[in-house]
Amino acid sequence: MRWTKPNLRGSLYSLLGASAPVSESAMVIRLEHIRQAMLDTLGDSIEDARCAITVRRIRFASDTVALWYLRGDLMAALARLHGEAQARDSIVGVTALFNGLLPGSMTARSTSLSG
Repeated sequence: MRWTKPNLRGSLYSLLGASAPVSESAMVIRLEHIRQAMLDTLGDSIEDARCAITVRRIRFASDTVALWYLRGDLMAALARLHGEAQARDSIVGVTALFNGLLPGSMTARSTSLSG
């Protein structure tokens, strides 16, 4: 027996395998959390002149899509500072923060095409 009234929107999202839309206030909080995580990956290098443009872009990115595309710039900056292997490990943690915030077409695929 169902105790709650069925929600058509929620059932459609679950049928499509997507989560329900994120509220505006939650989106702002998560945006700032992602922004800070990206800056934290640079650590003490945030003041380094080689990272200045990347830091500025991250600080002034307007939405999650802009931050999503800045992962490449962040990866390049981290690779210059710490090497590619450590940069890749740092980016994996940042990428996980985007779960549920981007359209399915923008996220990484879970399986390879050759499988």
